[in-house]
Amino acid sequence: MALIALAADKGSPGVTTAAVALAAVWPRRVLLAETDPAGGDLVYRSAAAHGGPLNPNVGMLSIAATARRGLVPDQLWDHVQPLSGGLEVLVGLGIAEQAAGLAGLWPTLGHAFASLADSPNAPADVIADCGRISGDTPAVELFPHASLVLLISRTEPEAIARVRDRAAALSTKLHGGPRGAASLATPVVGVVLVADPNTAGKVSGQVNDMLVHAQTGARVVGTIADDPAGGDQLAGRRRGRLDKSLLIRSARKVTADLYQQYGAAWAVSAQAQQAHQAQQAHQAQQANPGQQAPQGQQAHQAQQAYQGQHAPQNHQPHQPQPQPHQPHQGQTNGQAGAGR
Repeated sequence: MALIALAADKGSPGVTTAAVALAAVWPRRVLLAETDPAGGDLVYRSAAAHGGPLNPNVGMLSIAATARRGLVPDQLWDHVQPLSGGLEVLVGLGIAEQAAGLAGLWPTLGHAFASLADSPNAPADVIADCGRISGDTPAVELFPHASLVLLISRTEPEAIARVRDRAAALSTKLHGGPRGAASLATPVVGVVLVADPNTAGKVSGQVNDMLVHAQTGARVVGTIADDPAGGDQLAGRRRGRLDKSLLIRSARKVTADLYQQYGAAWAVSAQAQQAHQAQQAHQAQQANPGQQAPQGQQAHQAQQAYQGQHAPQNHQPHQPQPQPHQPHQGQTNGQAGAGR
């Protein structure tokens, strides 16, 4: 259905914790992608499904070579590793210097992430942990392909001021300027607050009023509980009933609200985009029959070639399992990542 990009303006508000928590309770099959150009964290703090460490060379680093030859959505699964709790992860870069290998490929990755939900073989939504962003961060090139960009922020005054300014800047970059609350632009820019559960309702209302008054084009779409104990359970550093933690309970509410508010619009938008791309490819082929096929047609041809090289059983390990990412007591050890 969608590519959901999570990011922060500055500091360490807990983007990774939020991304893992939302992915763990996402109502459909989901792929968690660590797309922070500064490097990922999960390889250092999470165990793989086989009990050993994650392979840092399989993920964003290995996909760079593939993407330069053309990338179709199903190829993403060739670079995915399952965590001990069952969550499927595209492991991030090891260090920031490795981001040079992805230069020019971010839009290609964004298109593949967004199209994975429509794969005929192994469809899934993608939650991308983009880390901290600024005007020149290459991960921002993923955003035009996203259905929703979520800015994660804590509730200190300076953090709220920064998320307000970042939301306004993103609305201008992505939409050409701020839009009214009744206008559904894609990607939607939303704010998720990491807040004390006792004051979350009041604070989120105040921040939302500020975002609307400042004409940022964004609004608060939910709150994640500021729950250090739950974060430690999610990272496998502490035992306990993860599904009963404030962190997971608040993440469940956010995901339910997102699907209720935007799910139908995402589906319609995806269908319209596919029809538009097909029409463009057909028109381009008729106008220039001797020229190279446009991107949409090339992707289709690459998809056919990829399917010819990979028998259907290669995708069986990625078929959804019953309630695949519902956190329970058995998932508290080795489950991915505390926040940055």
